[in-house]
Amino acid sequence: MKEIQSAMATAASDDSKLVLLGAVGSIFCCGLDFLYFIRRLTDDRKKESIKMAETIRTFVNTFIQFRKPIVAAVNGPALGLGAAILPLCDVVWANEKAWFQTPYTSYGQTPDACSSFTFPRIMGLASANELLLSGRKLTAQEACLKGLVSQVLWPGTFTQEVILRIKELVTVNSQVLRESKALMRNTSRSALEQANERECEALKRVWGSSQGTDSILQYLQRRTEIC
Repeated sequence: MKEIQSAMATAASDDSKLVLLGAVGSIFCCGLDFLYFIRRLTDDRKKESIKMAETIRTFVNTFIQFRKPIVAAVNGPALGLGAAILPLCDVVWANEKAWFQTPYTSYGQTPDACSSFTFPRIMGLASANELLLSGRKLTAQEACLKGLVSQVLWPGTFTQEVILRIKELVTVNSQVLRESKALMRNTSRSALEQANERECEALKRVWGSSQGTDSILQYLQRRTEIC
């Protein structure tokens, strides 16, 4: 998270017109590394739960406050935070083989990355509840129909298609891109920051409890490897 924040801080002040968020390999993002996290929680549950929640809050605010367009190229599975962050991006292109899931309840976590605010707003409360409470998995086409994804691209030519579209976008005047994004985003910025704050406070309470730690341990014991 800190490496992405650092890259975005650089991009915010250089002459780039946009940021392309992508991944190498067959997976876009598996979300938080709970194996790493549980080791830290075992040492000092309260301190580490606050530290992780604050790291997420700062990370998510970086996306909320970023003034240039953010394009996400989702090449494969996007889980948890990796899926929840997508509505904070401005354009989301997905490989047809990609899928999306926020199985928060299965590992004893509450929503993050403003998904408690953005998901109902994008896809309606019923669909958002299905994703955030029961962890329903969406195909790329389903995610596109629900408004989580802008366009689904063919797997065999995914990277080439993304580069072509990026080349078209960067021909646009940089001020026009920034001003256009501001017109669409500025009205909801404060609401997003507040949602982020509420979510991170909830994460501190959940992770700081013995039940929260137990839930993560149980999840790690029964999970099947994706990454």
